[in-house]
Amino acid sequence: MREQNTKTQTHQKNHGQMRGPGGMMRGGEKARDFKGTMKKLIKYLSVYKISMIIVFIFAAASTVFAIVGPKILGKATTKLFEGVMAKISGIGNIDFDYIGKIMLILIGFYLVSASFSYIQGWIMSGVSMKVSYKLRKNISEKINRMPLKYFDSTNHGEVLSRVTNDVDTLSQTLNQSLSQIITSVITVIGVLVMMISISWQMTLVAMVIIPLSMILIIVIVKNSQKFFKQQQDYLGNVNGHVEEMYGGHIVMKAFNGEKDSIEKFDKMNNQLFGVAWKSQFLTSIMMPLMNFIGNLGYVAVCILGGWLAAKRTIEVGDIQAFIQYVRQFTQPLSQIANISNILQQTAASAERVFEFLEQEEEVPENTNPVKLENVNGNVKFNNVHFGYNDDKIIINNFSAAIKPGQKIAIVGPTGAGKTTMVKLLMRFYDVNSGAILVDGHDINEFTRSDLRSMFGMVLQDTWLYNATIMENIRYGRLNATQEEVIAAAKAAHVDSFVHTLPGGYNMVLNEEASNVSQGQKQLLTIARAILANPKILILDEATSSVDTRTELQIQKAMNNLMKDRTSFIIAHRLSTIRDADLILVMQNGDIVEQGNHNELLAKAGVYSELYNSQFEHEQVI
Repeated sequence: MREQNTKTQTHQKNHGQMRGPGGMMRGGEKARDFKGTMKKLIKYLSVYKISMIIVFIFAAASTVFAIVGPKILGKATTKLFEGVMAKISGIGNIDFDYIGKIMLILIGFYLVSASFSYIQGWIMSGVSMKVSYKLRKNISEKINRMPLKYFDSTNHGEVLSRVTNDVDTLSQTLNQSLSQIITSVITVIGVLVMMISISWQMTLVAMVIIPLSMILIIVIVKNSQKFFKQQQDYLGNVNGHVEEMYGGHIVMKAFNGEKDSIEKFDKMNNQLFGVAWKSQFLTSIMMPLMNFIGNLGYVAVCILGGWLAAKRTIEVGDIQAFIQYVRQFTQPLSQIANISNILQQTAASAERVFEFLEQEEEVPENTNPVKLENVNGNVKFNNVHFGYNDDKIIINNFSAAIKPGQKIAIVGPTGAGKTTMVKLLMRFYDVNSGAILVDGHDINEFTRSDLRSMFGMVLQDTWLYNATIMENIRYGRLNATQEEVIAAAKAAHVDSFVHTLPGGYNMVLNEEASNVSQGQKQLLTIARAILANPKILILDEATSSVDTRTELQIQKAMNNLMKDRTSFIIAHRLSTIRDADLILVMQNGDIVEQGNHNELLAKAGVYSELYNSQFEHEQVI
């Protein structure tokens, strides 16, 4: 069992979706290497190339069938007009058979178009979901192969953002935008061809609206994009402030910080309001302005069409079809204008995902690992050198031999590097030179999983999850019986307080585990470690924030846990480790002294100074 502190505060900006002109938009990021990233994305999608080709064909076919519709409908309109005029003149009747056939053909075309659209949408949804699933799976597996130093230097919110926001952006682009790009381009080309086939003169008049529309789109998109980005930034600030105040609301109330918190929130909220209404207003006026320009085009087309019809140069049905095409022409123009923005944001998200997937991984596992049937707990350090950076070695030529069952204390002031030794033992970091041996075998000869299964950890920062007390203890050994869990709980002095809680062992801990006290949390983690039954222990004494009675219970529980086990103790109160077999004294990341309690006091060095200052402090209290 390995006890880890996974409760990390992350203030993550929510780069959420925004409705922009012509489609969904995001926060305004751009890829540093657009071409390179798009090549990687296309390569990543190559396994779905057959599905993508089918989607392209079906999307194109659906659009073509939809485009042909107005011209066929125009034939029916012309026939109806001619029939009405003939009936008025008394020289004929309306040919309803012909019109009926045209309508049946038109219904067939629209049904085929809808079917193709449905099929391509269904296939594309499947592809996008598979890509999202695969990316999240790859990221999750990658996280487990990443060295700890990456997470020490990277905001956890950044990693979460790549798993959620960036993958969602790619999924959305594939599911919606890709089909939209195909249909928009084909619609513009197809409609233009159909318009020219009806009347080149009317097409020229209709084309006048294009530069007006493009200028309008560019101006609005440019300005709205700026406000959308500011909106996301301010939204991230507001969310971060609310999360911070909620997470630390007890401290805030204790120091009467409500007024200051509200003032900060109001300031941020006002900033958010200021840019949000501008971005939404600019977006909302897009369609009314586009409709206005479109209506100008309709007026011009209708006047010219009426004049051409009067000269019998064009049929009435063609005018009706042309007006429909003009309507179809304007919407995909705005969508095409937004394609560049969509592709840039997609490339930015893909770049962030691929950048993470290409990060340097941990040293590969040993291909022929050692398997120990029984672990004795013999640990040896041979001339160990280590530094978080190669140019700054902080552990120099450290050697020590620890026998099974011995108690090793690691002491030093805050920030001295006590947890560094723990990280080396667990292979969270690899030594620069020298070796650490467990039962005579270099720890590099084990798989990381096998090595870490030999250790039990009880850290000062407890980790409990949203489940029952029984399940939290059983996390130490998932196949443990209820009787074994209760036995471990009794050894850790947990059983005595569990029965006072509502539900006992079946009481569910909340997400913050705040429905039990700090001392009770620590005892639960000790029970978990006892249940895991490791041969080597790493203990971070965590009694500084509990009352004296609970401290005694924790000390008794820890003593039960350490029986017949090799124990490494990160010591805070030096009075508790006087009986340690070996004490390692750390200062500024280096081991400056080692020996037992009496030997170190006799040296009158760093340990003696730490011990005496702490002892004097306890005497005063």
